[in-house]
Amino acid sequence: MAEFVLKMPDVGEGVAEAELVEWHVKPGDVVREDMVLAAVMTDKATIEIPAPVAGTVTWIAVDVGQTVAVKAPLVRIETEEISGEAAETPANVTMPAASEVAKVPKPEVQAAPPPLQSVPPNAPLQKPLASPAVRRRALDAGIDLRQLAGSGPAGRITHDDIETFLAAGTRAPTPSGRNRKTVVEEIKITGLRRRIAEKMALSVSRIPHITYVEEVDVSDLEELRAKMNAARRPEQTKLTILPFLMQAIVKTVAEQPAMNATFDDAAGVISRHAAVHIGVATQTGAGLIVPVVRHAEERGIWECAAELSRVAEAARTGSAQREELSGSTITVSSLGALGGIASTPLINHPEVAIIGVNKIVVRPVWDGSQFVPRKMMNLSSSFDHRIIDGWDAANFIQRIKALLETPALIFIES
Repeated sequence: MAEFVLKMPDVGEGVAEAELVEWHVKPGDVVREDMVLAAVMTDKATIEIPAPVAGTVTWIAVDVGQTVAVKAPLVRIETEEISGEAAETPANVTMPAASEVAKVPKPEVQAAPPPLQSVPPNAPLQKPLASPAVRRRALDAGIDLRQLAGSGPAGRITHDDIETFLAAGTRAPTPSGRNRKTVVEEIKITGLRRRIAEKMALSVSRIPHITYVEEVDVSDLEELRAKMNAARRPEQTKLTILPFLMQAIVKTVAEQPAMNATFDDAAGVISRHAAVHIGVATQTGAGLIVPVVRHAEERGIWECAAELSRVAEAARTGSAQREELSGSTITVSSLGALGGIASTPLINHPEVAIIGVNKIVVRPVWDGSQFVPRKMMNLSSSFDHRIIDGWDAANFIQRIKALLETPALIFIES
């Protein structure tokens, strides 16, 4: 027997260390070649680390949430006799398509190795081993994971375990009456959620925000959108309000280029961009992700709709390319029907502006002689007050308001 020391691979692009976001094994587990051992996250990507040899895990270097340097020992595997050259070779890993906000994919385990056995149900206060997706599914189904026996590596509970549990028609006993609850669940912030937290903290700590809220009458726009959707070709993506807003942004930043900019506050340099790369904040199962519609200035409204749909879906499925999740010059934030009356969106650092879209509601509006029902929507937009004065912010939103309220202007070439 020999001991194989697997080192943290060099993932390139100057990355010196990565955060360990998930272990799929523990000391004593038997692994096979190419089985996923762990997942690490850099600033740009989540990467799965496979086992280069079959054997038994004898030691792991760090806990979830800690960082590990490139070429530092990551895990030791006791294996059959191997050459010295092989023992010094780190595992071969490939950079996945998903970027910094991609969800860590669940490794496919075709069959557990013979030494691994299903473990008994978890002890009442023991945290079950399961991926976030499995935990969410159990929560939605009202299943207490402590009542399940995990069939995966190290007793990990899988989707198949939930299916078996549901098929048996069993449920955790429901207590009668009301009982005092004293359990405190501590959840360590790791991986993508940590990246989001760091990004938000950076935005708030470095950027003095000014938020400007204005109501927009989108009655005519909604009528036009309905007609365009009714006449669209089968291959065309259904229009939401966002492609219209994106077109309005393109026209407006051409007149006010200070809004389509990024600010390097460390160097004291503002970069005004001719290209309009619009980030669209998108909620996914892994957290908030900002896919980017690049070069919106050269796209028509149908092209914007198609590209937005494509990159948003790629972000949700974790298949987005790195350039599809970075490089935005201005961002749009929309919660759709949950948009509320007003919001205070946080600027996507290092940009200087973000436009928040609130929900559309029918309200009575005075037309000079009577109240008439109109479809109204608020825009809640934030600006970097170091770079953008309140007057300029108001002018920017008023110009967008004028385009949305008279949507024919959006289609008039300058």
